[in-house]
Amino acid sequence: MSRYIPKLVVCLREGYTVRRFFGDLGGGLTVAVIALPLAMALGIASIPASVAGSLAAEHPWLTPPAMGLYTAIVAGAVISAFGGSRVQIGGPTAAFIPIVFGIAMEHGYAGLATATLMAGVILILMGVFRLGATIKFIPYPVTTGFTAGIAVSIVASQLKDFLGLHLVGADGAPVSVPAEFVPKLQLLAQHIDTFDWRAAAVGGGSLAVLIVLRRFVPRLPGAIVAVVASAVVVSVLGWDVAHGGTVETIGSRFGGIPRSLPAPHMPGVSWALVRELFPSATTIAILAAIESLLSAVVADGMTGYRHKSDCELVAQGMANVGSALFFGVPATGAIARTVANIKSGGTTPVAGLLHAVFLLGFMLLLADLAKLIPLASLSAVLILVAWNISEIGHFRALLRAPKSDVIVLVTTFGLTVLTDLTVAVAVGMVLASMLFMKRMAEVSAIGTIREELANGRDEAESARIAAEEQRHRRIPHGVEMFEINGPFFFGVADRLKDTLTQFERAPRVFILRVKNVPAIDATGMHALDEFRQKCVRSGTRLLLAGLHAQPLFAMTQAGLLDKFGEENLCSDTEHALEVARGHLGMG
Repeated sequence: MSRYIPKLVVCLREGYTVRRFFGDLGGGLTVAVIALPLAMALGIASIPASVAGSLAAEHPWLTPPAMGLYTAIVAGAVISAFGGSRVQIGGPTAAFIPIVFGIAMEHGYAGLATATLMAGVILILMGVFRLGATIKFIPYPVTTGFTAGIAVSIVASQLKDFLGLHLVGADGAPVSVPAEFVPKLQLLAQHIDTFDWRAAAVGGGSLAVLIVLRRFVPRLPGAIVAVVASAVVVSVLGWDVAHGGTVETIGSRFGGIPRSLPAPHMPGVSWALVRELFPSATTIAILAAIESLLSAVVADGMTGYRHKSDCELVAQGMANVGSALFFGVPATGAIARTVANIKSGGTTPVAGLLHAVFLLGFMLLLADLAKLIPLASLSAVLILVAWNISEIGHFRALLRAPKSDVIVLVTTFGLTVLTDLTVAVAVGMVLASMLFMKRMAEVSAIGTIREELANGRDEAESARIAAEEQRHRRIPHGVEMFEINGPFFFGVADRLKDTLTQFERAPRVFILRVKNVPAIDATGMHALDEFRQKCVRSGTRLLLAGLHAQPLFAMTQAGLLDKFGEENLCSDTEHALEVARGHLGMG
């Protein structure tokens, strides 16, 4: 099927020229330079120190910065090879940090690998069942709320290394940073007296470099400049721990990074672990889908091409499966790296493949130099990333939105920070859905024709009202006419139940006009059937006027139209009035 043919195949079929190759070469190299420090920083931020220690005991070559690089290389290559976007660049992203850290802290890396694998399978199924287009139905206040919450969580997770805090217990043993936001801040506050001015100077200086370069030289890869400059300063001044200083580096904490990719390794999967991690894996999958498809939409706007959302989801799923097999972390499309790829000349998925190749080359050739990178400078990189994804301007704007949207925004934000992303997304979606249904119920109305006519406003509506009033005067005695406006769903179905009780004497004919009902659900049909039965018991003939296609089809499928009888279905109000007069013997 064409919807699942990767864009790489499409681009190669179109004819791949030397000019395109050099554009992709420039894009791939630029993005690789940007991704190198970022991937290591994301790996470090995603894996708790206690988990890193247990991993090192079993696999001495496996370190958090290496795991970030493995993810960027493997997942990045798979996304570009099989994805539905021409210019998407994939890899680890900051949005995953809070949920990944929490899973690893509670279940170890085996649990994280299992969750990543499960998320990959869920993403593949989402693509196979063509759910790519449904991601757009996630309300904007929900996505803004959890991205802002993620940003706050990232900043909190980086304060230890950014300020050079030394977290030790009363016995002098290192203390692990908890995953929860409030206990984390409490622990950091208790150890604020261990603040190291050298590490803070490196972190602050790196952040200043990043901000200045972004403001005045945006085309320069600020992250690589900042970490290289900080590594040089720390080495020259002898501030690194290896030379008796106090500033931690990749080498002093992790021993460095390996010079090759690991062999594929299937994580130990148990049914009990799968059941326990299913909510977290689903959250990872939804977050990956949102971020990757949002990145693809942004890329479409810059290039003029259209991505294949379902193909992209399948590729994202394959990438996460591959990442789990190669000791990586969850991956998705990265907006900043995708935009950098486009601005640097990348036009086809070959740029993404070259980005992975360049990263592998950097890992092979620069492993010894990577040991010198201060952790404080990598924290500065992530703090700036957190600021970028916070969308503070959009957050402030939404605070002026309708109260229901503000409630969803603040609730999702608060739960993301104070609990975890899984709870935040679930509650945010449920709350947004409930408020949406409340709004829909408010705009849907059931009332008499005279009540409806009283709401006219403009000239065209006034003319319609005048015509309806004339028609209303022709409604015979013993006939009542009501109308349902808006979708007839469970939020408004109960309003129909007591309609007959408001009359002292049941009408002989009841006309229910449904021409303004675009859709009906099972609850609406049940309420309609109950109302029909009440009419039968009271000796009232019920007529439906102006039934639309969707309600007609739904009621036919449910067998409800057979109960009503074709003789009680009227094409419009005039037809219903004619039937009513005939029933009353008025000719």
